[in-house]
Amino acid sequence: MANLDAPATAIIGCGNINRGDDGAGPAVIARLAAEDLPSDVELLDAGTDGMAVMYRARGAQQLIVIDAREPEGKPGAIYEVPGDVLAAEPVHGVGLHAFRWDNALFVGRKIFGDDFPSDVQVYLIEAQTLDYATELSGPVVAAVEKVAAKIAARLVIAPEA
Repeated sequence: MANLDAPATAIIGCGNINRGDDGAGPAVIARLAAEDLPSDVELLDAGTDGMAVMYRARGAQQLIVIDAREPEGKPGAIYEVPGDVLAAEPVHGVGLHAFRWDNALFVGRKIFGDDFPSDVQVYLIEAQTLDYATELSGPVVAAVEKVAAKIAARLVIAPEA
């Protein structure tokens, strides 16, 4: 059954705002909330709730996920990844307490089939630190602005002639 309340585009930020740069996804959502986005776009700060990603994406035509990436020496680097690359079947299955957004991409397609978006884009922002903190590092703050601007630009609808 189709989700009649589903937006055309679901934009979901994931991450733990109490772990420093892991809060990059929710920060992008907060930044986008200040924009004048089309009415068929829904923003969701999913925190660490992978199940929320799966349920909120159901029925949407397009899904955009934003999350932090483990530090690997390039803090603030932005990686754009097609969702298909990250929607792999979990190796050992997934318990409810370990269900992440990448698991949601795989399981959502299995459960919801054509009612799950096929157009999935993921933005990963490389963290500088994942220590306990509520502030983002400088490089990640700059990356949050860039990702929010890039997503907002994707959502601009051409005026009708």
